[in-house]
Amino acid sequence: MGRIIKWLIYLLIIGVIALIAYAYVGPFFGADFSPPQTEVRQPVTLDAD
Repeated sequence: MGRIIKWLIYLLIIGVIALIAYAYVGPFFGADFSPPQTEVRQPVTLDAD
């Protein structure tokens, strides 16, 4: 049981490192993490009774 937990911890650490590496290196390979830039206009009713 201890070995399984140890390997799961190792896998978790490797996964976190891979995710951080992808976040930093991804834009060099074409991954675009920026949100779409669109203007949103919504009418607002002020002082409605």
